[in-house]
Amino acid sequence: MLIPHDTRRALDVVVDLVNTAPETDQPDGLSDVEALNEFVRLHKISDVGVLGARDLAAVRAVRSRFAQVFAAADARNAAELINELVAAAGTTPQLTDHDGYDWHVHYFAPGASVGEHLAADCGMALAFIVVSGEQERLRRCEAPDCRRAFVDLSRNRSRRYCDSRTCGNRLHVAAYRARRKEAAE
Repeated sequence: MLIPHDTRRALDVVVDLVNTAPETDQPDGLSDVEALNEFVRLHKISDVGVLGARDLAAVRAVRSRFAQVFAAADARNAAELINELVAAAGTTPQLTDHDGYDWHVHYFAPGASVGEHLAADCGMALAFIVVSGEQERLRRCEAPDCRRAFVDLSRNRSRRYCDSRTCGNRLHVAAYRARRKEAAE
């Protein structure tokens, strides 16, 4: 599956955004405006002004909607969620070449808030996945103690864990030890 760089970056942002949500043993990664500023800086989100409490609330709402897309039962449900997000963001596609990147499309309107920016650009990246018939690539980690989101970009769509070095490896080691223990008894 060929994914343009801007779509790939937006998919990375949406995954990281969804994974900031508070989980059972994990605090909210967007606990305050400073955390939002750090998220924006880390992901090099362009055309974002001074952020405030309103922006934080809007981004948390967008995050929640993106999480619903990852949980969508089928492409139709995912498409409805994405359409609502993108429409509410007032998308205005524009070709741009900035920060050393070749021509690519920004979907957010000039002067858009960071929430609208994320809803538009990341929503369109998710739309690309659904349009490609690849909605099943939007996954949650299968490790019992981890539900982190990820996009499975493996050729055979076989990725099961958010990170094979942590979650995958931990489960493989546990299974190995269980087999060894069983064989020793």
